[in-house]
Amino acid sequence: MIITPEMARHIAAISKALNRQVGLLISRSGKVSHVMLGDAKGILIPSLEDYPLGKKALRGMRLVHTHLKGEPLSNDDLTDLSLLRLDMIAAIDVDDEAFSAVEAAHITPTGIEPLSLDLHHPSFDLREFVGALEEEMLRRRVYEQEDPRERAILVSVSTVSRDSRYDFEDSMDELRELAESCDVLVLDTVMQRVKKKNPRFVLGEGKLRELLINAMGQGATLLIFDQDLSPSQVRSIAERVELKVLDRSQLILDIFARRAHSREGRVQVELAQLKYRLPRLTGRGTAMSRLMGGIGGRGPGESKLEVDRRRVRDRITLLAKQLRAQAQARIQRKQKRVSRGVPIVSIIGYTNAGKSTLLNTLTKSDTFVEQKMFATLDTASRRLRFPREREVIITDTVGFIRDLPKDLIAAFKSTLEELEDADLLLHVVDISNPRFEQQMASVEAILADLGIEDKQRVLVLNKADKIPRQEAASLARRFNGVAASALDSGTFTLMLDAIEEGIWHENELRA
Repeated sequence: MIITPEMARHIAAISKALNRQVGLLISRSGKVSHVMLGDAKGILIPSLEDYPLGKKALRGMRLVHTHLKGEPLSNDDLTDLSLLRLDMIAAIDVDDEAFSAVEAAHITPTGIEPLSLDLHHPSFDLREFVGALEEEMLRRRVYEQEDPRERAILVSVSTVSRDSRYDFEDSMDELRELAESCDVLVLDTVMQRVKKKNPRFVLGEGKLRELLINAMGQGATLLIFDQDLSPSQVRSIAERVELKVLDRSQLILDIFARRAHSREGRVQVELAQLKYRLPRLTGRGTAMSRLMGGIGGRGPGESKLEVDRRRVRDRITLLAKQLRAQAQARIQRKQKRVSRGVPIVSIIGYTNAGKSTLLNTLTKSDTFVEQKMFATLDTASRRLRFPREREVIITDTVGFIRDLPKDLIAAFKSTLEELEDADLLLHVVDISNPRFEQQMASVEAILADLGIEDKQRVLVLNKADKIPRQEAASLARRFNGVAASALDSGTFTLMLDAIEEGIWHENELRA
């Protein structure tokens, strides 16, 4: 039974005497976990973090509460039912002395369905009914229950005046690629264009409620916003629902953390993550992992939040010191190369443009390659021999992306500064990507931020084998570049000629 007639009569009497709504949260086994006393219009449901959803479609809790005027279930009732994924919600009319009928509702795979219950003559077994309903909802989900991956809904909000529809959709496609590169299962995407963003939730409150109901219904564990969120926005959204909330910067930082393998790369990524996390530390649910051990723990009177912040600041100071030491070692290595007179060519370009593949094919090496964004984070250098006993050092660098987090640019600044020492930049562009022109513009913008936009470079229009030959030749003429395929060394002739011309011919002219 949803509730016994005796219990219903008891809470109705209390509710009528106090002129306040009374509510009970009851587990599927029949245990009353919470008793709530509200006002004449409604009740406040407490946090249910001790009763998490997990992989279930429903929480295993039902809400039974009183209505003072015999009114039907309200929109707030139905919203709570959907957001909290309750087994059922029911309202008892305190003036119905016979308790012949109770208005109830439950979630279905396609929405919400009302239900009338007779407490004296129950027509069905509640536990059996809810169990069968939950099984049906789980069967309709688009992923396997055993799939361990995070399940995300991607969200993008743009102002009408700022971005064109093409840029809006283009950015969302890229966010999907980033999520998939982070081994996240994307369940759905939500896009909204507004005149002005909501300063608290980014989305409008109605759209946010709709999003959260949709997310809980599909079994999402994560919301990923394409726009950077302020610390207060993350908290406001997270307080509304039991889902993790990430923004674009945090997603990129997570990818970098997964892909950094060298000591320097790991230090750079950790530094960027801590700088990003510091202003987002709050007193609620922020149990930091132990960053430092030994003597020097909590000081007298310090709160957990203050300790967390102090530890993060101390760790940032330590990592910055390590990066300075590594930068000094890099300067010494550079001086050795300069003394030998070996020119340096740095490969740059948008992430997943084929830079590492090009390096491997050029130098017959085997640096890590994967068809994912930011597959390569650690700098790799190889020697490339030219005719007349001449050679260059060719270096692969981290891929660029638009709206690269500022903390990440700052952390990788020492690595990116190596581009200043290069004699020539090899700008690799994936011309099979419909967004390649926007990607080229993003790379140029980052070069300008680094102050090296005037550095001599050769534009390599990569993956020319994936488009018609005439189109590749036309693009090469249009952008004054050379078409090639990183998988086919037979297409490198024009590129190698351009490198040779750019390095030795320029040096001969200067001489």
